[in-house]
Amino acid sequence: MTLPASLDEAVAALTAMPAAVPVAGGTDLMAAVNAGLLRPAALVGLGRINEIRGWQYQDGHALLGAGLTHARMGRPDFAALIPALAAAARAAGPPQIRNAGTLGGNIATAAPTGDALPVLAALEAVLVIVGPGGQREIPVSHLLAGREMLRPGELIGFVRVPLLHAPQVFLKATGRTGPGRAVASVGLVLDPARRGVRCAIGAVAPMPLRPLEAEQWVASLIDWDGGRSLAPEALEAFGEYVAAACVPDQGEPVAPGVLHLRRTVAVLARRALGRALTS
Repeated sequence: MTLPASLDEAVAALTAMPAAVPVAGGTDLMAAVNAGLLRPAALVGLGRINEIRGWQYQDGHALLGAGLTHARMGRPDFAALIPALAAAARAAGPPQIRNAGTLGGNIATAAPTGDALPVLAALEAVLVIVGPGGQREIPVSHLLAGREMLRPGELIGFVRVPLLHAPQVFLKATGRTGPGRAVASVGLVLDPARRGVRCAIGAVAPMPLRPLEAEQWVASLIDWDGGRSLAPEALEAFGEYVAAACVPDQGEPVAPGVLHLRRTVAVLARRALGRALTS
């Protein structure tokens, strides 16, 4: 394993060894290796790169290092900055996973059940990609949807997240799919400056889903000037709207599993918006 001390050294190592795989916490990578799904020819360890292990403020945004661990993001000082991402980090699994797993690894692996992913999608986070040609930025949603991919020698250096100073919520439902693994999750943020609601549903598809029509519909009903109130029936309808958009019918009759998942998503979306509006 190569252990670079800077992002530039990491990029050089990945460029020199095109078959090498970058690894930080290794929680997802080792699971893939143990399952026989991955046999990396070489590894480039990112654990010694201090510049990606913290965060800084930048023009109304937080620039988060890709090496931030879930345990670090779950601490109170980070929670005061980006509450929903901190909640997702605390829900990421047992202590050994949270201590090792990183923000960048969660994004690069792009597992559908990644807890940080719906929050980052709802926040409309942007990735700062570092590679042989310098830096470039892409929306996190583009990478997760496969619209833009990492090029040879590139890795995720930072994640730029807007600081909204407004309520945001992360919730998830777990089942028998593994310890703490989400059956469905939701990241939801209010954006009072733009009078908007942003919601992303995780774990029900290969990437987080944004129910854009449901967002626009419910945002038009919120009393933004009068305490952000919303009629209870509208809150209920929002949950159903989100569920129908993210868990569509797969023929008739609708399978019981699909109905259960739709009910789960509806409850999560309704509760998340309710909590955000009363925060």
